[in-house]
Amino acid sequence: MIDMHSHFFPPISAEQARAMAPERAPWLAVDAGGRTGQIMLGEQPFRPVYQALWDPGYRVQELDQQGIAMQLVCATPVMFGYAWQAQRAADWAARMNDMALAFCAPHPTRLKALAQVPLQDLEAACAEASRAMQAGCVGIQIGNHLGDKDLDDEQLVEFLIHCAEHDIPVLVHPWDMMGGDKRMKKWMLPWLVAMPAETQLGMLSLIMSGAMERIPESLKICFAHGGGNFAYGLGRVDNAWEHRDIVRKDCPRKPSEYARRFHVDSVVFNPGALRLLVDVMGADRVMLGSDYPFPLGEQDIGSLVRGVDFLTPAQRQGILRDNAQAFFKL
Repeated sequence: MIDMHSHFFPPISAEQARAMAPERAPWLAVDAGGRTGQIMLGEQPFRPVYQALWDPGYRVQELDQQGIAMQLVCATPVMFGYAWQAQRAADWAARMNDMALAFCAPHPTRLKALAQVPLQDLEAACAEASRAMQAGCVGIQIGNHLGDKDLDDEQLVEFLIHCAEHDIPVLVHPWDMMGGDKRMKKWMLPWLVAMPAETQLGMLSLIMSGAMERIPESLKICFAHGGGNFAYGLGRVDNAWEHRDIVRKDCPRKPSEYARRFHVDSVVFNPGALRLLVDVMGADRVMLGSDYPFPLGEQDIGSLVRGVDFLTPAQRQGILRDNAQAFFKL
């Protein structure tokens, strides 16, 4: 099996973070035993984590236990630095990408890296994406928005065109979720409500704006977490397109006709959701993901795909391995 959606965080100390990045830069506080820790944003705790996030040897041991032949690792989204000054963010992204490659280096057949880029600067983002690919990354990960700019923003569309023209696979991950600090404060609701909505918003912004008419069909773009609410809400979007001219204004084709321009991962946790995802996107557009090593990820990686009875053997093998192998040229 190939797991194409997992995260890492390099063992950056508070002192290193302050030297490399602005105030509230992310760093890792590891407990005395070295097995658990906390992602920190400046002096503010962000998320409790454990050894697999920063220790590649420990991670590979867990992959062995789960039967995972290869795993792609990418930045924990708080590492993006999109709000920083562009040159500082570019330097930070290059350092993080080199650390991602160093993380994978002891196990080159088991771990592969996705890069991050300073998305706030088009020229710098394109340059770092190309540099990171030449250095050994197999694709890049970006957030689904840049401040108030969704993926239909001209700068972000131009970046995706660069990726299409240079055969750079893209994983889009939701982050910095909607709702602010006064709504969805408890029960992880930003992750349970806003995160799927952010992903759907990214996909629909590309479709409804007409950006997909401009972006070459060669673009390899995958949306995390099964595309969020996209597959479930696509019928509503098609209905709006058919009956409201303001929806059709910039989108020349029915929105569902663009669905198979996208890939998604399999992190949906429910057989009915996976069936719908396969029906809407196509089995060849779904790839095994886990969101490892976080608690909201699939704990028994691949168990959902292995356990359902509606996939053919070829479809199951595609989702568990072959689709990612082709998408990332592994």
